[in-house]
Amino acid sequence: MKVSKICLLSIAGVLMAASALAIETTAKNVLVMDYDTGEYLYEKDAYEPIPPASMSKLMTVYILFSKIKDGSLSLEDTFTVSENAWRKGGAASGSSTMFLPIGANVSVEDLIRGILIQSGNDACIVVAENIAGSEEDFAVMMNEKARELGLKNSHFENSTGWPSPEHKMSVEDLAILARHIIKEFPELYPIFSEKTFTYHNIVQGNRNPLLYTMSDADGLKTGHTEEAGFCLTASAKRGDRRIISVMSGMGSNKERSEEAEKMMNWAFREFNNYKVFKQFERVLTVPVYMGVENEVDLVAKEDVIVTLPRNLAKDAKLTANYTKPIKAPIMQGDKLGEVVLSVEGQKDRVIPLYADHKVEKLGFFGRIKANISYFFFGK
Repeated sequence: MKVSKICLLSIAGVLMAASALAIETTAKNVLVMDYDTGEYLYEKDAYEPIPPASMSKLMTVYILFSKIKDGSLSLEDTFTVSENAWRKGGAASGSSTMFLPIGANVSVEDLIRGILIQSGNDACIVVAENIAGSEEDFAVMMNEKARELGLKNSHFENSTGWPSPEHKMSVEDLAILARHIIKEFPELYPIFSEKTFTYHNIVQGNRNPLLYTMSDADGLKTGHTEEAGFCLTASAKRGDRRIISVMSGMGSNKERSEEAEKMMNWAFREFNNYKVFKQFERVLTVPVYMGVENEVDLVAKEDVIVTLPRNLAKDAKLTANYTKPIKAPIMQGDKLGEVVLSVEGQKDRVIPLYADHKVEKLGFFGRIKANISYFFFGK
């Protein structure tokens, strides 16, 4: 058995002459992610569990959106405001509030806007109590969902992000959660970009500063407590690309706005997405031994897109590896090789390759003939 290596063409064509300039930020915890590829463009203490403040309301909304998507709730359904929700989450607590009156029946649609635009703690508690019976039981649901989504450094004690010693999330987990929300709920996601919402004759503005300074920003959620500092989970779409950025630990709203915009613009400017292969496009053809066909095409099962610094993309190299001879029978979809994408200074990316069709094994006499041919001619 022999491993064959084939050098393919560089993936980059004519690229902008840009440099992947280093960047610094005053934020304590940061993750910048390309939405399409999920690749991390910038990390700074991204895996540390930290107080997420109101950014943890994204999990409350994720659970609510999931119930709307599966049909167990509708936007027109109403939830009742308990005294507990009014007292713990309302103006009497000095917290962010939707100003919900005790005993009111509030539509799910209004509660969503109360959470996303007004950051209402009362709206979160109403959602938690009406879905799970209590905020404590809703926190159990939040933790179960976090495990399902692969959030490794998150633990929830409440629906609001109210300070609690064990209530933690990492900025990586927040970025992953934001990506799920954008991908899974395209019909509801535009609510994040609405700038104002009026409830009970009280007008409140969206607290996301990027909505007012970046025309392509469209979400997601701010947070602020004394311990967490000023925080932001943000998303912006520019052309075909979307960037998600999560930042925490800043000292003021002004700093939060400036640092978030700086990191977003840097990510759009210094990186680009490159399509390496199209789904089911032939990458290479390899020989088949003992098959009714002498060769089979290897393909990628899906579009392969990578995010690279613009100044390094032109030097990216692709090397295809497979073990030969490949012996029949071969089933369609069998993994028969891989392509390694190499970029200077970055970890190699490995792209698996699969047989594009089935190749039957030769019959008895055909195998004898093939063995003789292989013995004398090596093919």
